[in-house]
Amino acid sequence: MKLHACNYYKHETVTLKPIHSAKNTKPRTIKSCGLKQDLQGQSVAVIGLGKSGRAAARLALARGASVLAIDQNHNLDHLEKDSLFEKYNDGLSLRTILGDFDGELLKDVDVVVVSPGVSVESYGLACLLQSGKRVMSELDFAAQVIPRSIKILAVTGTNGKSTVVTFVGQMLNHLGIEAFVGGNLGNPLSEAAFHCIALPSSKPKFQVAVVEVSSYQMEIPNKYFCPTVSVVLNLTPDHLERHKTMKNYALTKCHLFSHMVNTKLGLLPFGNQHLNEAIKGRRFNLAWIGAFPGVKIDMEAKTASFEVPAIGVVSQLQLHNMKVMGRHNYHNAAVAALSVLGLDIGVGVEALNSTIEILRTPPHRMQIVHRDIQGVTWVDDSKATNIEATCTGLMGLKGHKCVILLGGQAKVLNGQESNGFEKLIEPLNHHRCVITFGYSGVLIRKTLVNNGLSIPCFAVANMKDAINHARRMATNGDAIVLSPGCASFDEFRNFEHRGMVFQELAFSA
Repeated sequence: MKLHACNYYKHETVTLKPIHSAKNTKPRTIKSCGLKQDLQGQSVAVIGLGKSGRAAARLALARGASVLAIDQNHNLDHLEKDSLFEKYNDGLSLRTILGDFDGELLKDVDVVVVSPGVSVESYGLACLLQSGKRVMSELDFAAQVIPRSIKILAVTGTNGKSTVVTFVGQMLNHLGIEAFVGGNLGNPLSEAAFHCIALPSSKPKFQVAVVEVSSYQMEIPNKYFCPTVSVVLNLTPDHLERHKTMKNYALTKCHLFSHMVNTKLGLLPFGNQHLNEAIKGRRFNLAWIGAFPGVKIDMEAKTASFEVPAIGVVSQLQLHNMKVMGRHNYHNAAVAALSVLGLDIGVGVEALNSTIEILRTPPHRMQIVHRDIQGVTWVDDSKATNIEATCTGLMGLKGHKCVILLGGQAKVLNGQESNGFEKLIEPLNHHRCVITFGYSGVLIRKTLVNNGLSIPCFAVANMKDAINHARRMATNGDAIVLSPGCASFDEFRNFEHRGMVFQELAFSA
């Protein structure tokens, strides 16, 4: 199949006019939970058969569509062989195509649903979009059948989104509020939508959907995904192999605000030029992370001050009971709390104060996994796959002496030999030593040493060697912290696999 390149990035720059009145409020055009078989007689192609794609295929079948499931990976199993799809294995409802396929097939279906791992520049999707074909993200396809009574809280950003989503879920759960927590983290939104279709009732199973959203999920502009609260935590260079420029990256992130109007709350980091440009013309209650209106953190007093008069929030959150490691997690907790307040579900700051001590980070994000008999604490921050995430983690470790493990497959910046690790020198200089490992280990050590690192730095072959050396260097009261700043694919399947191996080695004698 010959695919023609089409550039799908088209953006306009308009004037920012945030408004806070209830006038001209645009209703959220989403079908209700009890709706079944709304796609009866229609055909849906699902592109990409990872977790999100499989959930979307299952949802499409439940909605009455016939499904064409497509993935270029020859090694996947056909959906027809999966027990979840057994009832649709009649040769008519479901067909899986792996590897090469005829692109003309996509022109014949009614709807194309795209998994987040699939770029709009592949499978001829950009051309289909420009031709007017109904092409939807998995997120938007799911949101189409999420009931209006369920409030959506969406979180995106380069770093920290899984932690904030997890904190929000823990807060709501502690307060007895039923919530779906998923999206890019854990369960796809299509799973929540499927349960609405499969188990219709007058009262939905959950009151809030807390959704982690990646930039990949927003490449295709959404029509139905309209959060009550949207958060962009930060924006630093990442995924530029897919988004090409920071401008495109910011604009894609800000698709999150496309259908938010008037009473909806949007939280953004203060002072980010790319995001400031991207939100021009959006119509929602704008609040800042790091300024008012919005939230400001006082780390000395361990308090978060909220001032968002447009939604009636002026209060303080006490953070001194935080149990998780890392100063940045105080910021994550504060953003999570303000996001919950923005939902307007009857939760006040007093109630949220009671949740702070129960917060726990998700796996592989500054996760304390072990305190050994030598008095050394082992911390898994394997999710730190870029420089900014590692820097954030290191800044949060002030006051601790740590052996820092850096390494893996570094993301070279702007085609230069430098991989950006010189940015870590100042926070690293407060620690015991650095051990680099993996494919980029030698280059990382060279970058650090040549740019003024003042603590010992050792390069070893792999993570196992790094951990063995770390045991020899750490003393009572120290921490051994895996915060690699690199992708994991030189040695591991993914960052989760890397983190699990680290944890196994931490517990080994």
